[in-house]
Amino acid sequence: MHRAILAASAALALALPAYAQESAKPAIPTPPEIVAAAPKSDWVAIAAEDLLVMTLAPDAEGRPRTVVIQLMPAPFSLGWIHNIKLFARAKWYDNISVNRVQDNYVTQWGDPNYDNPEATGKPKPLPEGLKVMGEAEYTAASFVPAGAADRGIRQGAATVTGLVTAGVDLEALAALPEPEQSQKGRAALADRYSAFSAFTQGWPFAGEDERFWPVHCYGMVGVGRNYSPDTGSGAELYTVIGHAPRHLDRNIALVGRVIEGMEHLSSLPRGKGELGFYAAHEAGKRTPILSVRVASDLPSAEQPAFEYLSTDSGTFIRYAEAIANRRDPFFIAPAGGADICNIRVPVRRAAP
Repeated sequence: MHRAILAASAALALALPAYAQESAKPAIPTPPEIVAAAPKSDWVAIAAEDLLVMTLAPDAEGRPRTVVIQLMPAPFSLGWIHNIKLFARAKWYDNISVNRVQDNYVTQWGDPNYDNPEATGKPKPLPEGLKVMGEAEYTAASFVPAGAADRGIRQGAATVTGLVTAGVDLEALAALPEPEQSQKGRAALADRYSAFSAFTQGWPFAGEDERFWPVHCYGMVGVGRNYSPDTGSGAELYTVIGHAPRHLDRNIALVGRVIEGMEHLSSLPRGKGELGFYAAHEAGKRTPILSVRVASDLPSAEQPAFEYLSTDSGTFIRYAEAIANRRDPFFIAPAGGADICNIRVPVRRAAP
C-alpha cells in the first residue's frame, strides 16, 4: 500500500510540469473578449437623429416591449429615410401593427389596411411631402468615408479603399507578396451575390465595379414594396428574422437595422396566410405598435444612447478575424473565412 502511494505521488510529480506548461499557454481571446477590451476611442456614438424608438403593446404578461432601430447614414437610402422620419413625426406609424411574420424570413409591420391581402377597412391617408425613389437608388456610387484609413485590398484590377473587408487582417495581407496577397484577397472576398463584401461606417456592404449596396443580414430593416417600378414609401417596413435573404439585395431598399429589442420581433407567432401574413381568422395575433418616434424628438432624459465599434479600428479587424478563424477551446478547425452576415458589428448602450 505504501509503495502504491509512493508510485502515485511520483506519477503526479512527473505530470505536474506538463500540466503547468499547458496551463501557461497564452489564452486565445474570443470575439466577445476582444470587443470587451476595446478602448473607448474605438467606439462611435450614434446620433439620436439616426435612431427610431418603436413601442409595441406589452406582451401577454404585461411586460413592456421596445425596439430601437438605427437608420442608415448617407449616401444610402436617403429618400426612404426622409419618408420614414416624416411618417414618424406625423405620428402615422402610431396604432399600426405587425401584419406578417414569415418563418425564417421577415417580420413586417404597417397599416393593416394598406396593401395587405387581409385588409378589411380603409387605409390611413399618407402624409404630404413623401419622396418617390427610383430603383437606381438601391445602390450608391463608390465612396470613401471621411476619416477612414487609407487601406485597401486589391482584387483583380479594382482596389477597394477605406473599407474593412470581412474577416481579413488588411495589414497582414498587405505584407504578403503580391501573388499570395491576390490569392488570399480573392478567397476572403468571395461572395456568391457580389464581387466582394466589406464594412464601412459600421455597416455591412457588398459591391462590384463602382457600385455599393447594403446587404440583407439578420436584423436589417427594409422597405416593403409592390411590383416594380414601385419602390415603397416607408409605410411598410420589415426586418430579417432568418437566414440572410441575400437575393433581396439591390431589389428592395434597406434603411437600417434593429440594435435593441430584436427578440420582440423575431419571436412573434407565424402567420398562416399567404407569405406569412396573418389570415382573417388570425387578427388577434397582430401585435399593435403603439408609437414610433425619432429619438431626437424625445425628451433628453428619454433619448437612448448607443455606440458601435468602429469598423475602421484595429479592434474590429481582430474581432472579424477571430470570428473567421475561431481558435478558442471549443473549436477544432478554424473556418478560414466568414460570411459578411456572420460578422455582426458590435453595438452597445453608451455609458452615461
